[in-house]
Amino acid sequence: MDLRFSRIITTLVFIVTGLGIIFLIFRPFDRIFRPVKSGESSRTRVVLPGETVREPGLNGQDAERMAYEDSVKPRVALEDGELAVQVLSQDFDGDSMDEQIIAYRNLLEIESPLYITYIEYEAQERAYRRVWSAPTAATRPSTLSLYTMDLIGDRSLCILVNGMNGAGEHTMTIFRRNTRNTSQDSYFNKAAEIRIDGTISVKETERTQAYQAGVAPGQSFRISAYGHDYGSENLLDQIEISYAYNPVSGLYEQSGTTRVPGTQIEQHRLRELLSGTPGVFEQFINDLWYYVSPEGTVEKDQYIFFDPANREVIFFGDETQQVFTWQNSNATRYGLYISSQNFSVSTLRRSIDIELESLDSIRVKVFEDVRLRINVNDSWDGSYRRAGAVEKGAVKNSSAVEPFVNAVYESPLGTLYFSEDGAFELHSGDSLSVTVRRGNYVFFRINSQRLLELRFQDRTEGSGREIYAVEDGSAESSLRLSPVRLGAKGIVQ
Repeated sequence: MDLRFSRIITTLVFIVTGLGIIFLIFRPFDRIFRPVKSGESSRTRVVLPGETVREPGLNGQDAERMAYEDSVKPRVALEDGELAVQVLSQDFDGDSMDEQIIAYRNLLEIESPLYITYIEYEAQERAYRRVWSAPTAATRPSTLSLYTMDLIGDRSLCILVNGMNGAGEHTMTIFRRNTRNTSQDSYFNKAAEIRIDGTISVKETERTQAYQAGVAPGQSFRISAYGHDYGSENLLDQIEISYAYNPVSGLYEQSGTTRVPGTQIEQHRLRELLSGTPGVFEQFINDLWYYVSPEGTVEKDQYIFFDPANREVIFFGDETQQVFTWQNSNATRYGLYISSQNFSVSTLRRSIDIELESLDSIRVKVFEDVRLRINVNDSWDGSYRRAGAVEKGAVKNSSAVEPFVNAVYESPLGTLYFSEDGAFELHSGDSLSVTVRRGNYVFFRINSQRLLELRFQDRTEGSGREIYAVEDGSAESSLRLSPVRLGAKGIVQ
C-alpha cells in the first residue's frame, strides 16, 4: 500500500513539474510577477502596411524640406575648386531615374564662366557618374536660372541657362541632347549662345492638339533679344533681334531685326539713373507701381511695391499678396535685375528684370524658379506706372499720430507690451504655458483711419506682419483692434 501510494505521489510530482515547465516557457517571468495596476489592460499595437514611423520632431514641413534638399544635392562629388551653384534633377531619358544637371563655378579660374555638368545614372553599376561638362556665357552666380524646355517641338528637352556676365549683359546658353552620338564629349550640343545688353526671352506659341497628343511634332519656339540701338542718340531706343531654329544646322540663327523706339527723356537724368550703380536705380523704383494694361488703362488690382530699405518686393494681384525677400541687385544697361526668394515658400525664387520706360513708368519681366522648373508668369510681365503724387496725397494726411508709445494693453491676442523705441512683446497663453513673440510696431494714419502694424521677428505665421484698424479710444488709453488689409483700393476690412 505504501509502495503504491509512493508511486502515485511520484507520478503526480512529475506531472505538476512538467506542467510548470510548460507554463514557464509560454509565460515570461515579467508577466507573472509584474503587478497589475487598477484599470490596466493589454493593448495591441496595429502597424499598417507602408506606414512610416516618424521621428520625434519631424513634421510634414520637415519631411518636405528634407525631400527638397535631397533633390538639389549633387549625386556625385565635384572636383577640387568646383562649387555647385544650382542643381536640377529630372528624368531626361525616360528610364524612371532622375539625372542631374549641376551648374557650378571653378574657384581656381579668375573671371571664370559658370559651367554645367551632366550626371547620369548607370543601371549596371547602380551608381551616378559624371559624363559631360561645358561652359556657359554667364559668370554671375546670383543671376543664374537653370531650367529645361522643349524648344524645338520634338519632345527632346533642351537645357537653358540664363544669367549675366561681368560686362552687365544678359546671356542665354542653350544645349540640346545629342541623340546620334553618346560619347562623353558630345552628350549635348550647343544650340545657341546669346549675349546682349538688354533682355532675352523665349517667345512661346500655342502648339497643336496633335503635338499635345504625341502624334506630331510642334512648332519651334523663337527667341527675342533686345539691345541698345547704337544708331540712335536716344539711350532708350532698342533693337529687337529675333532668332529661329534651323533644323539643318541644329542651331538658333538670327532671322530678323526690328527697331523699338523708346521714350524721350532728358539725357542727363537718364545717364544718372542708368549709371551702372544698383543703389541709384533702387532708390528710383522705391515706390508703389500699378500695372498698365496693353490698352493703356491702369489696373489698381495689380501692383508691385519695391522696398529696398527693408529688402522686400511685394506683389499684389488676384486678391493675393506675395512677399519676396530682396536678395541681390545687378545693374543692367536699362535698369536693374533683382534676385528674390519667397518669404513663405523658400523653394520659390523669382528673378525680376526691370527696365526704365519713362520717369514715371517701368517695364517688368518676371522669371519664376521652383528649382525643378522655371515658369514665366506672364501675368506679372508688362508696364507699370508709378502711383503718382496725386494718389500718394490721397493716402497721406497732415494730421499726425504718435507712432510709438510706452504702454501695456490686454487684448484677445494676449498682453501687448509696447516700448518707446518701437519694439513690442506679445504674451499669450496661460500661467502654465506662456508664448512670447517679439517684433516692431508703429501707429500710423491713412486719411482719417488710425492703424497699427505689428511686424514679428520670428515670422512663423503668414507674412510676419499684421495690420489692425484702431476703431475706438486712443493709443494712450485703450485699443479696439480689427484686422484689416491694405490694398491698392485702400483699407479692406
